[in-house]
Amino acid sequence: MTRIGWWLAGGCVMSVCLLIPIVRATAGPKSDSKPASSAAELSTIRGLVKATAQATLASQVQGRISQLPFKEGQRFEKGALLVSLDCSKYEAELASVQAEYRGKKKTYENNLRLAKHQAVGELELAVSHTDAEKAFASVKVAQVTVNGCTVRAPFPGRVVKMIVNEHENVFPNDQLISLLDDSLLEIELILPSKSLAWLKVGTPFEYAVDETGVRYPAVIQDIGANVDPASQTVKVKGLFRTQPDNVLAGMSGTASFAELPR
Repeated sequence: MTRIGWWLAGGCVMSVCLLIPIVRATAGPKSDSKPASSAAELSTIRGLVKATAQATLASQVQGRISQLPFKEGQRFEKGALLVSLDCSKYEAELASVQAEYRGKKKTYENNLRLAKHQAVGELELAVSHTDAEKAFASVKVAQVTVNGCTVRAPFPGRVVKMIVNEHENVFPNDQLISLLDDSLLEIELILPSKSLAWLKVGTPFEYAVDETGVRYPAVIQDIGANVDPASQTVKVKGLFRTQPDNVLAGMSGTASFAELPR
């Protein structure tokens, strides 16, 4: 190769070497073109309407059910009587221990007066005091049992299910009645975890209820504390902006978000 050829070849190699860092600098870091959440994903988010409070109440004592004032679907106020058991046996036991306590108390009070005149020993006074305290404790136990004969509503709401019937005999921990508070309904959604890039408390969305065919405006209330590593999803809860009258707990639907953040 001639001297001119070597000179041209060397110039080409040097040009390539100088261009490589320029290309790399202009290219910049590789960006992920995948959106935080696609429109298809966020238009098919299924949800479930739930009551903010629900409970299944159980019996605390053994007894025969004497009264069930409410039927399934009926509303009740907080503190309303929901289940009543025949309490005649427990009330008699309470009266008995109350009478015993009154006697023990009078004995102690009498010994206390005698002790002022040194007419009773310290041991006898202490024993009578202990007997009165034990009798009082028995009264408290019997009173708790009597209180267990009535089951009252812990919150206002509706009866979901009556698990027992009148005149049936129940035992401690037997389930009696299922309740829910539908005064404030919430919407439970499962979103892709990528939505956390823009999702926040207060984000608006629409929720179309399958059973009614109506779309209701709603807003995100709570975001789950963790992401499911298997499904890469996060649980969120929303609230209707205005509580609908014709929506019940257990209804399902589809959530849609008006705009996807860019």
